[in-house]
Amino acid sequence: MAYSSSFSSHNWSYDVFPSFSGGDVRKTFMSHFLKELDRKLIIAFKDNEIKKSRSLDPELTKAIKDSRIAVVIFSTNYASSSWCLNELLEIVKCKEECGQVVIPVFYGLDPSHVRKQTGDFGKIFDKTCQNKTEDKIIRWREALTGVANIFGYHSVTWANEAKMVEEIADDVLDKLNLSPSDEFEDFVGIEDHIREMSSLLHLDSKEVKMVGIWGPSGIGKTTIARALFSRLSRRFQNSVFIDKVFISKSMEVHRGANLCDYNMKLHLQRAFLAEVLDKRDIKIDHIGAVGKMLRHRKALIFIDDLDDQDVLEALAGRIQWFGSGSRIIVVTKDKHLLRAHGIDHIYEVSLPSYKLAVEMFCRYAFRKSSPPDGFAKLASEVVLRAGSLPLGLNVLGSSLRGRDVEDWPDMLPRLRNGLDGKIGRTLRVSYNGLNNKKDEAIFRHIACLFNGKEVDHIKMMLADSDLDVHIGLKNLVDKSLVHVREDNVVMHSLLQEMGEEIVHSQSDEPGEREFLIDSKDICHVFENNTGTKKVLGIALNMDTIKTLHVYENAFRRMCNLHFLEFDSQSHYMLGRAGQSHLPENFSYLPSSLKLLCWYGIQ
Repeated sequence: MAYSSSFSSHNWSYDVFPSFSGGDVRKTFMSHFLKELDRKLIIAFKDNEIKKSRSLDPELTKAIKDSRIAVVIFSTNYASSSWCLNELLEIVKCKEECGQVVIPVFYGLDPSHVRKQTGDFGKIFDKTCQNKTEDKIIRWREALTGVANIFGYHSVTWANEAKMVEEIADDVLDKLNLSPSDEFEDFVGIEDHIREMSSLLHLDSKEVKMVGIWGPSGIGKTTIARALFSRLSRRFQNSVFIDKVFISKSMEVHRGANLCDYNMKLHLQRAFLAEVLDKRDIKIDHIGAVGKMLRHRKALIFIDDLDDQDVLEALAGRIQWFGSGSRIIVVTKDKHLLRAHGIDHIYEVSLPSYKLAVEMFCRYAFRKSSPPDGFAKLASEVVLRAGSLPLGLNVLGSSLRGRDVEDWPDMLPRLRNGLDGKIGRTLRVSYNGLNNKKDEAIFRHIACLFNGKEVDHIKMMLADSDLDVHIGLKNLVDKSLVHVREDNVVMHSLLQEMGEEIVHSQSDEPGEREFLIDSKDICHVFENNTGTKKVLGIALNMDTIKTLHVYENAFRRMCNLHFLEFDSQSHYMLGRAGQSHLPENFSYLPSSLKLLCWYGIQ
């Protein structure tokens, strides 16, 4: 579609103006169509509050002129209303003068009846034409014929009205150039996220709204935010996407200053206003200046990857700072930060389904929606390895792109045996953001020992520690590091692996680490009697070894050992699990033990 210069430069208030006969389609097609437009964040003019008479209301005429696209729903009784016919004249005028796009929909009637004014449609039209001037009738006929000649949608050809409504809405998206750009095409399901966000944003409302996007690192929050910003920014007088880089650069001038410092906040606000208003010489001398300069502007503000309450206070301290209809979207890993700022409308970004995760991986690895022949099983294994985390799917898919199927078996062991550097660095940000040694310790306990365990079990195991488990678990949930599902604490597989690597990095000597979970490390400690008081827990899957030799004094030096679990998932299958051999004079276990599970003792 080539638009005229007047079309592209016009200041549009609406995306779509629907022209229809209310009695025929308002409760059927129109209700579904408007709902679908809302879900896709497409703004449609709604005439609910306008009383219809024989002549067009000035407000309606303006609405037609201020709409980028007119969707004309021709029904049997459309021509019974001179109001509808006059709307059509105005639509044709806007099409000719400023390139307005027109999409006709023929609902329950033959397009040729509209084109030629025949059949029941023609009879109703003739009745409406009684007592009208010849000039008016000719203009109506020309408008009907012209619009009916435009390629449109015929309801008779659709077996499913819902599908037709969705197709028309997608066509509107394309014509508005609102469909996700190429940079988002690999993020499968982006439209689903946008649809979910639409109910929180309430773009029709003139209230100022603050909305949160919350989820763990690597799940795609920034991609969703960028897609939303691309879709929404044209609707606002001013729009800006504030990311971590912007905040860091703004604070470089006052390196080392605390954000609680008044001058630091003032500097950050000055940079923020310069970005929002697109001016380089902003001068402010007090923090309230943001409200003074933006309170009459409809602004769209995205603040991405936020982890500091003071930054949020400086940039969007009060809704009163922003003009009617403004939207402030805060993207964060920390749910508590949103609640503390009074943001109650929060979209939690969840992992994609297995099916969507496979498609997402295939987009990254093959530039296709499904795996080529011979790659299906391998693709499934990589998706399971990534735990369906979009960041993992991206990094692993990109690393495997272009490699022959024969090379994949050589690559997969690398993927199984350690986190990719990009993934590990991204996930580590969430852990480092805890800012509390006790919460970090609870995270490591869960990663190494308690993933999937019941909340009450974890609280009981850590009851006499000084870790403040109750509040600590809440903090981990708020930071998106764990989830509680049906009273079980669940940590994503990649986060669990990161936690295990954090513990592994505590020392080159396994006996100097908090937790022992690797079978080789555990065998090394017991064979060489190198355990120390630093060891808090040992968890060994007996299925991974043949024999574990435990010496008489193996536990003497592990005086702080709280958790000992030698278990087997396959003990019911004879001969599968390894065995533990204890000497006859073995008689010591630490008195500090809270959990003892020892399968396969001989």
